[in-house]
Amino acid sequence: MKKPDFVLNNESGRYTEKSYRRNSVHMLPVVDYLSDLPETVAKTNMVEVQFKNTRKGYYRNVNNLPLEKGMKVAVEGNPGHDVGEVTLVGQLVIPQMRKNRIDVDNFEARSIYRLATEADLQRADEAHALEHETMIQARKIAKDMQLDMKIGDVEYQGDGGKAIFYYIADGRVDFRQLIKVYAETFRIRIEMKQIGARQEAGRIGGTGPCGRELCCSTWMTRFSSVGTGAARLQNLSPNPQKLAGQCAKLKCCLNYEIPTYQEAVAKLPDRRTPLETLTATYYLFATDPLQGTVTYSTDPKQAVNLEIITAERAKAIIEMNNRGEKPDDLGGKHTTAEGSEIGYANVVGQDDLNRFDRRRGRQGGPNNRQKGDRQHNNPRDKQGDRAADKKHRQDYNRNRENYRNREEYKNREDRRNRDRE
Repeated sequence: MKKPDFVLNNESGRYTEKSYRRNSVHMLPVVDYLSDLPETVAKTNMVEVQFKNTRKGYYRNVNNLPLEKGMKVAVEGNPGHDVGEVTLVGQLVIPQMRKNRIDVDNFEARSIYRLATEADLQRADEAHALEHETMIQARKIAKDMQLDMKIGDVEYQGDGGKAIFYYIADGRVDFRQLIKVYAETFRIRIEMKQIGARQEAGRIGGTGPCGRELCCSTWMTRFSSVGTGAARLQNLSPNPQKLAGQCAKLKCCLNYEIPTYQEAVAKLPDRRTPLETLTATYYLFATDPLQGTVTYSTDPKQAVNLEIITAERAKAIIEMNNRGEKPDDLGGKHTTAEGSEIGYANVVGQDDLNRFDRRRGRQGGPNNRQKGDRQHNNPRDKQGDRAADKKHRQDYNRNRENYRNREEYKNREDRRNRDRE
């Protein structure tokens, strides 16, 4: 990769990149997979141009410039001109416009003036260098005016004569007085644009918990509503900290696998239909749509005598119940969808799961039994253990009461001695 050239800015005394790389496009990239095909000669003069972060626009190449992806161009602004980077030319521009819900037939596109000159790039660099300081000052002004809004980002036009203030607000904000203050403070034309929390996260960017860049800053241009029903359908933990993204909203990726889960859930038996057997009545307790298994319990409100069977087996039992027949049992106790027994293997050297059976101060746990100890399979032995536990609790309470009485007696004697003195 060619290293950028640097030039000295006489006004600021700092070196800036000569090739306008500070605001290079890194968000919402577009791959023109038809660019190297000879038969895909540009049949339209529409060009996609991207500016800071995720802002894009579609312009008309009225001067028939030999544009390619990555070129910097000066385009028509409102007013003045702006400087952006070409991200898409040729045949794919029209489908991209339709994807972004733009009426191609009635769209009034602005023009591309020329390829950006060195003066255009330097002026744009100087304008964009003011954005952070302007945003901080704009936030302070809005706070002093007690407006319920947040300035999320500021974007200067390439000629420095206009700035877009992106703000977030829960409701409508009367910022007419705010615009006047901004215009007097910054001496530029002001445009206010309201965005949502997802758009703000897309403009800022970042890395998601999956290890990849945020979808809203790489390829998403439209944001669909995400509800908690998507998490419940996928049996995800209802933990807001895990389900929320960097925008503090539900993650957009919760919607990605919904069609797959809907198709899998459609193959499961009805949740409201119990299974009747000769021994008991089973109620649906949990489902695993992707595995195609269902878990039934003999109690409708809690986990009792859980049995895991396949969805096909459950539907077959429902059909038998509809005919007035009842099987002996579900036939799937502690089995997976393939019918293999569920077990736990010590594959990484973790502790035994039975360690939770130990009780503090007792040696009756299954891991602490000595050789020759009773296995408590006899109901009389279990009854004897319960009686011993009851006696132990009674002795403990009696000793605690005696100790309390002795302390109270001692305190009374101390008070009497102090009164006599």
